[in-house]
Amino acid sequence: MSQSVERQVVLPFAQVVRISFNSMRVRLARSLITTASLALAIAFVAYIWSGYAILNSVWPHIDSSVQEDILSSGYEMTDGHFGSSPKDRWLAILSLIVCVVGIVNAQLMAVTERFREIGTFKCLGALNSFVVRIFVLEGIYQGIFGGLIGSILGILVATLTITLKLGWSAIVFWPALKMLLTIAEALFLAALLSLLGVMYPALVAARMEPAVALRAEA
Repeated sequence: MSQSVERQVVLPFAQVVRISFNSMRVRLARSLITTASLALAIAFVAYIWSGYAILNSVWPHIDSSVQEDILSSGYEMTDGHFGSSPKDRWLAILSLIVCVVGIVNAQLMAVTERFREIGTFKCLGALNSFVVRIFVLEGIYQGIFGGLIGSILGILVATLTITLKLGWSAIVFWPALKMLLTIAEALFLAALLSLLGVMYPALVAARMEPAVALRAEA
């Protein structure tokens, strides 16, 4: 005789947030390594974006001799503005791809370390979507932290580098609004990369059979 589930108990979303945060806190070392790799990739991208933004802001206010020095150092203008070159874009893309691969590898290792935890959740009636949400939220946490740290680091390095070349004019005409936009874009990019890296491991964890998961660490 087939039986249907008449009532299903679903944990509040706030409880899922708490569980995912505690899981990340327990595995702090691994989380920090993943966040650091993401922060470095975002720092490189933010360095490129913010560097060109500072140059575009300072360019109209500097002497022609300094402008010649900038152009002779390898920077190129397109339609009167500085922008990323194909080489910069390829380097940025490669660094982001390496970052995503690292996140996937770290999360797959996290899945193997959490066999019993996942099996317990599944035995208690957790749906696949519940397990996926835990991993996705952990990825979002890492994306936000890594994106914030990386964007600030990239902006600071770009500002310092250009200040050493151009002097205090880089500080005087520093584009604050553009830098805030760079931070926002970097946060979005970091969260997107983290989600891309965590989705496959999350699906692997969600599809795991409870008995197999419990037996793996028995």
